[in-house]
Amino acid sequence: MPEANPPQPLTPLVRPVPVRADGPSLEDNTADLDRLRNAIQGQLPDARPLEIPFCRIVPLSRLFRRAGFAGVALVNDLPGRWVLADFVAALPLTLPAMALDLGTTHLEANLVDLLTGRVMASAAAENSQIPYGADILSRIHHATSARRQMREVEPSYVDPGLLTLQQSIIACINGLAAKLAVAGGTDAGALRALSVSGNTAMVHFLLGLDPFHICREPYIPMVNMIEPMEGRELGLNLHPAAPVWIMPSIGSYFGGDLISGILASGLAQSEEVRMLIDVGTNAEVVLGNKEWLIACAGAAGPALEGGVARMGMRAAPGAIESVAIDPETYAIAVHTIEGAPARGICGSGLIDLVAALYLAGMVDIRGKFKDPGREKDPARAAFMGERLVTRGEQRAFKVVAASDAGAVHDVLLEQIDLDAMIRSKAAMYAILSTLISQVGLNFTDLAEICVAGAFGNHIKPQSAITLGMLPDLDPSVYRAIGNSSLQGAQAVLLARSSRQECLDVVSKITYIELNVNQEFMIQFSGSRFIPHTDGSLFPSVPRLAEGKE
Repeated sequence: MPEANPPQPLTPLVRPVPVRADGPSLEDNTADLDRLRNAIQGQLPDARPLEIPFCRIVPLSRLFRRAGFAGVALVNDLPGRWVLADFVAALPLTLPAMALDLGTTHLEANLVDLLTGRVMASAAAENSQIPYGADILSRIHHATSARRQMREVEPSYVDPGLLTLQQSIIACINGLAAKLAVAGGTDAGALRALSVSGNTAMVHFLLGLDPFHICREPYIPMVNMIEPMEGRELGLNLHPAAPVWIMPSIGSYFGGDLISGILASGLAQSEEVRMLIDVGTNAEVVLGNKEWLIACAGAAGPALEGGVARMGMRAAPGAIESVAIDPETYAIAVHTIEGAPARGICGSGLIDLVAALYLAGMVDIRGKFKDPGREKDPARAAFMGERLVTRGEQRAFKVVAASDAGAVHDVLLEQIDLDAMIRSKAAMYAILSTLISQVGLNFTDLAEICVAGAFGNHIKPQSAITLGMLPDLDPSVYRAIGNSSLQGAQAVLLARSSRQECLDVVSKITYIELNVNQEFMIQFSGSRFIPHTDGSLFPSVPRLAEGKE
C-alpha cells in the first residue's frame, strides 16, 4: 500500500545551491559577487530578493574566486528574502544545525543534518540561570532589580541583572553546542543554523530584552514576533552567518514552545477538533483544528511535574514514575525511572500515588488522609499503621522507606503535598472545562488529546481521570507526543512549510485570559474534590472509596 503521507522533500533553513559561472574576462567584467548573485538567482525557487550582508562580502568573494567560480552557495531561507551565507567548493557530507528547547529548568537540543533531516546527536543541560532564580518570576525580578528603582530609563539602558542572565544562558547554549558538535563529529563553528523554542520570558532573557512589563498588568512582552538574526550578534559560537530562528510568541504566558507544540501535534492541520496539553511551569492548552484555534494557560503545572511536593522532582533517573496499591491485599508496587534508587517522585508518580490511595480508601474525596484509628478493615488498618507517619501536626504517607533495598532516603507524601496536588488537578480540569465551554463543545467531541513533554510520556491517563484531572474519556483518546517544543524547533530547521505555519498560527489563535474569567473560578471550586463534586462527569471512576471509612 502507498504511504498515506509520503515524505516531503526537505526545504531547510539553510539551502545548498549548486553554482557554475563563467570566469571573468575582458569581454565580461562583471564583479565577482554580482557574478555569484546572478548564478544563484537562477537556481532559487522564487523571486525573493537575495541579500549579501556587508560583513560577508570579502570572505564570499574570495571563496568564490578561489573555487574557480564553481561550487555550492549556502543560502539562508528567511521570511521575505534569501541571504547568501557562505560558499564552498563542494557540498559537504553533512550540514549540521541545532534545534533547541530553551526550557526554564533544562535545555534539550538535537544536532540535525539539514541535508538529510537525520538527528546526528542529542544533548541536555541544566539551565545555568537557576542560581539567579528557580522560577521565571524570580528571574524577572533579578533582571529588573535596578530598573525598578527608576521612574524612566534611557532607550539604550540594560539592567545589569538582565545582562547577567543573558550572558549566563548564552554560555549555556555555547556549552551545549560544543557538546553536540563533539558527539556529531564536527565543530561548533560549523553549525549552520539554530532554532530556538522557549517561553516568552526565556526568549527575552536570551535576547537581552527588558522583561519588566511581562509580570505587570496588562502583562505585555516587548516583542512576540522576532526577525531571524545571525548567531554572532548574540555571541553564539556557531558559523558566523548562521541564522537564529526564534519561535514566535502570542503573549506573556503563551510562548514559542507552545507554537512548537502545535506544529508537532499537527493541530493546525487537523480536520477534526483536537486538544493539546503541555504541562510545565504552567499548564498550557490549545483547542481547535485547521479552521480555528483557541488557547489559554494557567498555573497548574508545578505540582503536576513534581515541582511543589517536598519530595518532588523532574522526570529523571531515580524519580518514582508509577505507583500501584492492590485494593485487596494493600501490596504496594513502586517503579522508578531507569530502575534507579528512589530519590523523589515526579508528576506521573504523584498522580498514580494519589489515585491509588483514593481507590484504596486511605484518602477521602477532599484529598485528606484518613484516620487509621477509625479504620475497621484490619488489613487496611495494618497498612495505614505501617505507612502513615506524623510530620509535625500532619500525616504523611511513606512511599519508600530508607531501609528499602536501593533507597536513597525516605520518600514521603505529606498532607501539604497532597493539598497542592488537589489544587493543581483542580486547576487543570478547570482550565480544560473553561476552554472547551468557550466554543460550545463537550469533551466527547474531541477526536484526540495530545499530552506533551515528560509529563505526557509518563502519565497514565486512567490515574489522572480517577483524580478528576483529565476528562473521563477512553484512554485511547490520549496520545503522548514527547518533547513537542524540541520537535517544533527541529521542524522549522527542515521545512519552509513549518516556518510559515508557525508564523500563520500566531494570527490564527484566540487567547483566553483566565485571571479575569469567572467561569474558570466556578469550575475550579467544583474540581477541588476527587474526582469532582459532580460525580456524573466521571462515570468510570469507582465510588467504592467513599464508603471505605
